[in-house]
Amino acid sequence: MLYPTADAWRAAPNKRVMVFGMSGLGKTHMSTILRDTGNWFHYSIDYRIGTRYMGEYIVNSCIKAAMDHPYLREMLRQDAIYLAPNVHTHDLGAVSTYLGKPGNADAGGLSFEEYTVRQDQFREAEIAALNDTRYFADRGQNLYGYPHFICDTGGSICEWVEATDDSDTLMSKLSATCLPVWIKGNDAHTSELISRFDKSPKPMAYQPTFLAKAWGEYLSENNISGNEVNPNSFVRWTYARALAHRQPRYEAMARWGITVNADEVAGLKSAADFDHLIVEAIGRM
Repeated sequence: MLYPTADAWRAAPNKRVMVFGMSGLGKTHMSTILRDTGNWFHYSIDYRIGTRYMGEYIVNSCIKAAMDHPYLREMLRQDAIYLAPNVHTHDLGAVSTYLGKPGNADAGGLSFEEYTVRQDQFREAEIAALNDTRYFADRGQNLYGYPHFICDTGGSICEWVEATDDSDTLMSKLSATCLPVWIKGNDAHTSELISRFDKSPKPMAYQPTFLAKAWGEYLSENNISGNEVNPNSFVRWTYARALAHRQPRYEAMARWGITVNADEVAGLKSAADFDHLIVEAIGRM
């Protein structure tokens, strides 16, 4: 680890961390506290995906939809208007909407074939954004003068690494740049996340093998074809399974760094609290 002891962390003039875990457990809360001190550069993987790597896909899909409207088609052909996604560091709504959900087109669903194409696009985009971490860590320090750096990752990071492999390329690169920090939830947190998702189901990114298996099982259990699937019903059905699938993958990632609890993160109020949290977590190793 970059900071193998509490003393090494305290003495480091330039602290760099990468926080990961299930979406909704406090990654952005932690990042916001640190960013607001003026001493931490906040690198949002979600923002990088939406602005750098998925933006053109989103724009193209909007143009395709607009071309069906005669007035908008003429405006676009005359170069009188332009379309662009509105991406925020705390909101991946534009990307999520583009990713969509598979199922009945009349219910807003995508064909499974188109859905997997967009899933592959997202996977490549997230891996590329993660590979940019060192660039932004150096940029934040050398260009803007921020002494410290936090990489705020997406919940699907665990899908693209094989953290049980000591030579995994992405984990090796990330851990050489930052201290990986896993925000670990408990059963109550998981239940709350499932309940929250059930009320407002949102698109997700899945590991291809997991997605294909889930899709096949859903069709079989319900004795339906793909174009009969209710998109929201499928993603609700899949969500709890996805969380269970991701848990051991997060645990494998955690051995590359340290683990903190979601309740501890929820209680953070200052950068000093964060420093204390990291010191305590290193001490528990």
